[in-house]
Order: sequence, then structure tokens, then C-alpha cells
Amino acid sequence: TYKVGAITVETPWSRATPGGAQVAGGFMRITNTGKEPDRLVGGSFAAAGRFQVHEMSMADNVMRMRELENGLAIKPGETVELKPGGQHLMFLDLKQPLKEGQTLKGTLVFEKAGTVEVEYGVRSIAARGGEAEHQH
Repeated sequence: TYKVGAITVETPWSRATPGGAQVAGGFMRITNTGKEPDRLVGGSFAAAGRFQVHEMSMADNVMRMRELENGLAIKPGETVELKPGGQHLMFLDLKQPLKEGQTLKGTLVFEKAGTVEVEYGVRSIAARGGEAEHQH
């Protein structure tokens, strides 16, 4: 668990990637314990050249993914789950494959709370998230 200002970040993780993959996803739970809204506006990931905040949506029975240009809003008292198939981080231009069991450093940048350093645990290539998969 990581804290910066009124923001708490729990269990950042990513999936292992096959060799040659250029992208990976980042997942976690973010809680705003404050009285003001905040916004996840950026960050970094040690194994990637670029970092984006994305959302998934369905349109005409097609799953679409897009970057959230203004970041991800987190209302006061709200917990937002970044997970496969939903809102998530995209790590682009991977410098190396992600291997299960690795821990990789990164940062998260919040509009009001500021920057927090985090470590992403790399889970299996088939990981879906959820408490049962949390490895401590």
C-alpha cells in the first residue's frame, strides 16, 4: 500500500508478457480518502517508454480502448479499481518482456496529491486480479 496526500494506492500489478510484446497493462486499487476530487494524470513504469491512463467501453458490441486525455477522476471517498477489461494503465514501448515474479518500479502522478513511487508485482500472463491472486 502506498500513500500520497489523500490518495491510497493498493497492490499495483501487471501481467507477464510474451517475448516481443510492445505493451502491458497496469492494475491496482486507488482510494481518495480526502474531501476534494483528485485525478490520476500520469506516471512512469521502469520497463516502458510511455505511460497512459486508459478506459474500456462497449460500442456496438465491440470493446473499445482509449486514452483518458484528462486522466482518471477519483471522487472524494471513492475507490477506483484499475483491472483487466476496465480502466487500466497502458505501458507502451516495452524495453523488455515482463517476467512473472519480477517487481518493477514506477510512479503515479495525481493532479492534487502529487507523485508517489510504487512497485508493480508481475503476475502470470493469465492473471485476472482479485484478492485470491494477491501475493504478499
